[in-house]
Amino acid sequence: MTELPWLILPTYNEAENIAGIVSASAQTLAAASPDGFRILIVDDNSPDGTGQIGDRLASEQSEVEVLHRTSRDGLGPAYLAGFEHALSNGAAYVMEMDSDFSHDPADLARLLSAVRDGGADVALGSRYVPGGGIENWSAGRRAISRGGSLYARLILSLPVSDLTGGFKCFRAEVLRAIDLPSVTARGYAVNIELTYRAIGRGFKVVEIPIVFRDRIAGSSKMSWQITAEAAWLVPVMRLRR
Repeated sequence: MTELPWLILPTYNEAENIAGIVSASAQTLAAASPDGFRILIVDDNSPDGTGQIGDRLASEQSEVEVLHRTSRDGLGPAYLAGFEHALSNGAAYVMEMDSDFSHDPADLARLLSAVRDGGADVALGSRYVPGGGIENWSAGRRAISRGGSLYARLILSLPVSDLTGGFKCFRAEVLRAIDLPSVTARGYAVNIELTYRAIGRGFKVVEIPIVFRDRIAGSSKMSWQITAEAAWLVPVMRLRR
């Protein structure tokens, strides 16, 4: 398993989506990585039974496993727990993706190829480069998302257009080098923090155009607290540097 890609899927109340996203992701990864792959569902004790559905999928598919967490603790800690599990089990490449079909599982192949074959250390699925885009969002939500990325880019002086995106592929060496236990973000700001740390340590980050689509089933986990965390944490990252 030492050269396999791992996909981390954080979940909280994704019972309507998890079986479909695992199936679609497995189909893409089987074609992109014929030697094997792993899919890790990281469930924060979802009351809608997402974790139990994950257990059923794991019993049916050897590539799938579930990491059960005892409480809802935020996107950042869920990703970090998944990353640590994958690294401790010999992952060569670690991918992260939303579990609600806002990211297209077919794009996993392009992200993996950019790192495995294209010389990148991190491949970031980007909405804000030519060829990328967003579907089914209101003008207000688009403005908040784009503004958040621009805000982080300016304060952190990073040459990345989509800093808040959560669709990535990391070379395992990157995650080992950026001191995961000290990552502090709990919401989507974790995506900013991980990219910032990777670039700060000299790793090559490339943006791969993707089309982001709003979820159809289930409810968004976005809140004003998550947005506020990103707003204050970005300048803190700069000061720590």
